[in-house]
Amino acid sequence: MSNPHKFKQSIADWCLANTEWEWSTEQVCQLALSLGIESVELAPSETYPTLKKYNLKCALSCNGMPGAPFMKGLNNLKNHKEVITRTKQSIDLAAEYNFPNVIAFTGYKWLNPEDPSSGEVPIDECFENCVKGLLELSTYAAEKGVTVCLEHLNTRVKSHPMKGHPGYQGDNIDFCADIVRKVNSPNVRLLFDVYHVHVMHGDIIKYLRAHRDVIGHIHTAGYPGRNELDDKQEIHYPDIVAAIREIGYTGYIGHEFIPTREPVDGFSAAVSMFNA
Repeated sequence: MSNPHKFKQSIADWCLANTEWEWSTEQVCQLALSLGIESVELAPSETYPTLKKYNLKCALSCNGMPGAPFMKGLNNLKNHKEVITRTKQSIDLAAEYNFPNVIAFTGYKWLNPEDPSSGEVPIDECFENCVKGLLELSTYAAEKGVTVCLEHLNTRVKSHPMKGHPGYQGDNIDFCADIVRKVNSPNVRLLFDVYHVHVMHGDIIKYLRAHRDVIGHIHTAGYPGRNELDDKQEIHYPDIVAAIREIGYTGYIGHEFIPTREPVDGFSAAVSMFNA
């Protein structure tokens, strides 16, 4: 018998639009509809009218930062004006379209995010600066009915710019969760990425249980490769699905993997797994 708790699910736009697949927004939206899910996430803001046309949400909105948005983050006070201003603009758009979440990042640890020789932001300052920035954003987001989700990323994989992020300061899931707890707002949550947690720590189920109180969004992908959730990778997703149900999570599951074969096959299998 199928489980009555069917998760809200989403597919990440960039995995199809900004990879070798080079899909249009229309194609991604049509895939979401064919899968019976209600969201295409991390889609550029200029695509929001298209999502609206298909009656789709963007379960997790971009923060509006140019280039690689995870490089310049809240860990460095020099970045606060730009990051907070752009994130507030993204919160405004999310509220306008009735989208629930906007992503946030600690940023890279270097004083100049593009120059590893520029010195590092001390880890205690990273914590304090992220809390300060997220506190300001939490007040603004609460007024708009939007939640800001801080993402943990891995720094170990160096083979591809979207499979690992050497230099990212928030590469410890406990550290990121503690930032969220310090902010202590229902409008700031943790983005728990199964792939990144597996790469950095393993023990995915342990960390899901440990941080159940602050998780606001979940991402999936297989490892190695950041590809489909199938038997060609090492994360046993049926157990992950069971653990996510066990902790009572009711937010979105965002499938954020790069397909190695016909995309409908991999995404259909992922959606079915979380609906089983």
